[in-house]
Amino acid sequence: MNCHDETCITCSDEAVAVTVVRLLERDLALVDTGRGREVVSVALVEAEPGDTVLVHAKEAIAVVREVRQ
Repeated sequence: MNCHDETCITCSDEAVAVTVVRLLERDLALVDTGRGREVVSVALVEAEPGDTVLVHAKEAIAVVREVRQ
């Protein structure tokens, strides 16, 4: 884990959007935070590489789907 500030971007008190780079073993994924890469859990969602997921406390809690109008 690479924390560049006082708190990790995926450990803060808010959900942040990140991009799944690669799925790993044990329901984990390598994600791009926009400031670097981190490993998070994707056990609660069905995510694929390229998906945007919302992450809170190193846990993906939702997959962001494009809304068409």
